[in-house]
Amino acid sequence: MKKYLSMMLTMCAWLLAVCLFLPPYAYADPPQDVVLSYNMQAQTLTVTVTHSSSFTGFHYVKQVKIIKNNDLAGKNDYRSQPSKTTFVYTYNVPAEVNDILEVTATCNIQGKKTAMLKVAEEKN
Repeated sequence: MKKYLSMMLTMCAWLLAVCLFLPPYAYADPPQDVVLSYNMQAQTLTVTVTHSSSFTGFHYVKQVKIIKNNDLAGKNDYRSQPSKTTFVYTYNVPAEVNDILEVTATCNIQGKKTAMLKVAEEKN
């Protein structure tokens, strides 16, 4: 009987450990979409991120990294995200026509999403 009880307690301990350490991965998704737009006149990059999270202070986009023509143009770290699904960040990024902007949004638990934009002349 003691051996059976010991085995049951061990199994319960393992089950509890799995439940405590794996749940963040069960409901943590990487950013689903990153959409970029650039305003040449204002020299601003608008980044629209779609990242679903029920608890925006626990599961969020922790970093938005901006690469311009293969050089780091900005790295922005966050401790939460502004809304539960889609949100917008705007950054001052000086750029010229034909510059390539690459933005990577990284989840604090797992995964990331990258988008690229070639800066074009604005049409009047």
